Amino acid sequence: MPFPSRYGFMSPVENKISPCVKNPDPAIPRHIAVIMDGNGRWAKSRGQSRIMGHRKGAESVRRIIRLSGDRGVEYLTLFAFSSENWQRPPREVKLLMELFISVLEKDIDILVENGVRLRIVGDLKRFGNRICKLIKKAELRTASNSCMQLTIAANYGGRWDITQACQQLAAKSSSGEINPDEINEELLSRHLVTDGMPDPDLFIRTGGEKRISNFLIWQLAYTELYFTDVLWPDFSKQNFADALQWFAKRERRFGKTSEQILSQALDNRHSEVSK
Repeated sequence: MPFPSRYGFMSPVENKISPCVKNPDPAIPRHIAVIMDGNGRWAKSRGQSRIMGHRKGAESVRRIIRLSGDRGVEYLTLFAFSSENWQRPPREVKLLMELFISVLEKDIDILVENGVRLRIVGDLKRFGNRICKLIKKAELRTASNSCMQLTIAANYGGRWDITQACQQLAAKSSSGEINPDEINEELLSRHLVTDGMPDPDLFIRTGGEKRISNFLIWQLAYTELYFTDVLWPDFSKQNFADALQWFAKRERRFGKTSEQILSQALDNRHSEVSK
């Protein structure tokens, strides 16, 4: 059943993701994180309201979910609403909350049908009881899905994430649950809201800005950063393919030399052949 047209949802055919794909190809990022920038500018350039830009941007969200699933991406994380976005005009914030509610109520069936697990991360208390209940319901409905994990960062900030992790560790240290000497990068990572997810391999930001804007600032330490001038509502299948092609050409060294990376790749290949 297609979604209501006034929200610009896709047809039944476009809603369908390819059968559950797990892609071992290192040229395909396991985890993609996206800042979806440019909805307002897209609408302004067409003489439309900003909320129309957000509704059009929702179509691109559904498109990138489908495209990521088709390519075998295991984790997709989208920056939907930052902790700074509350400073926008009250009418825009109100309409964004209404759109968020509509998506939580009407899009979940498509995620369930396609094996997509949904997680919403951020400081969710500010959203109020109705949205929090819808979030919990949506997460529970998709909890057993395993084809791809879709994470929506809402009222999220990277500094907030690190701060809340430190607060948890401080409380555990104060109670004697952990020794301060035990605190390291791995332990802190386990207290971030992204615990259980690999760090992003590829970061995509649309809209022409070249910054990460307080998004996953701990997790993006070794992520490949891809910036495009394309506004989010215009982000197409070809634009997504361009980003993946760019990623495939990157040499991810993680502090090692090119020679070490090549030697490791050869060793891995020999190991696979000998099995």
